[in-house]
Amino acid sequence: MEKYVKSFANFAGMTKFIGEYRAKIDDKGRLVFPSAFKAVMDSSRPLTLVVKKDLFAPCLDIYTEEEWERQSEAVRSRLNSFNREHDAFWRGYMRNRATAVPDGKLGRISIPRQMLDDIGVEKEVVFAGNDYKIELWAREKYEASAIGSDEFTALAEKILG
Repeated sequence: MEKYVKSFANFAGMTKFIGEYRAKIDDKGRLVFPSAFKAVMDSSRPLTLVVKKDLFAPCLDIYTEEEWERQSEAVRSRLNSFNREHDAFWRGYMRNRATAVPDGKLGRISIPRQMLDDIGVEKEVVFAGNDYKIELWAREKYEASAIGSDEFTALAEKILG
């Protein structure tokens, strides 16, 4: 596994993922989960990850089980279960989720092939730390998603003023 950047942190019990790591899918469709990301997680509990398709980008979001519970509760708290639209939204929100547990020996994880196909993964992926979650991208799409410094500066001025 090739790494782009190696840095990570764990602040006040909340796992923060920073860095970009490349990996290849093996013949059985497994990926080696980056050891730098595994190192910042609570090792006193079995590691379970929740994987879902990102709402806006062609990537998968990977959360620790604890973070998934926090995120889901934040969404659920904004919904009224007696409202049909809210109920339909929640059902859609909970679809196409999977759990992944790194094996103890090599730290490999299995993600359903359909989820990988949905984001265009063929052989190489990038695990990209994004604060409280990890994004899993097809390498080519990740590289194509980068914005130039001028565009980033313009966005910063627009959003942060």
